[in-house]
Amino acid sequence: MKNIKRTLFISLAMVFLISSFAFAGYSYKVNKDHLGGDVTPVEAFEMVKKNPKNTFLVDCRTRPEYQLVGHAKGAYNIPIQFFSTKVGKKGYADSKNPNFGKDLLSQFNPKTDTLIFFCRSGNRSCAACNEAVKAGFLEKKIFNMMGGFEGGKNKNKDSCFYGQRWSGGWRLEGLPWTYKMDKKLMYKADMK
Repeated sequence: MKNIKRTLFISLAMVFLISSFAFAGYSYKVNKDHLGGDVTPVEAFEMVKKNPKNTFLVDCRTRPEYQLVGHAKGAYNIPIQFFSTKVGKKGYADSKNPNFGKDLLSQFNPKTDTLIFFCRSGNRSCAACNEAVKAGFLEKKIFNMMGGFEGGKNKNKDSCFYGQRWSGGWRLEGLPWTYKMDKKLMYKADMK
């Protein structure tokens, strides 16, 4: 009986240990050097819940991405770049939003507001952090959300999901998101 209890205990401990690795979650990393801090999607969600009056999610993806792919509930869309009508190496080229800093200043208070930037996977949001600090926002109140809205690409070449976004990110973390377009959150320059 003693051996059965010991074997059962060891078996349960092994199952727990193995399952803890399987469900440990996605390991986030910073894609580019930038000013400001870094948070995971869950940390960003908690920051907004803790201080909703002065902490904001800023989706810096293009307007079509914001509308057609979906976006975090409550996220403001201020694109750091736009799609252009010019064709580049990978399809339609993009162009930088020359008013990005001004757009931020027209929407948020640089002295009191905390901004959490995100894009598709965490590259453009790093650039957005730099632009926000350049526009006058405090570096300690600017954050890049690692993993972005859609997360990283599957890198397993044997997977049928190879190259698709299946790792981490706001949506895959199961955080609240929507396709609903709220005029208060849409790109303000389009609302004039």
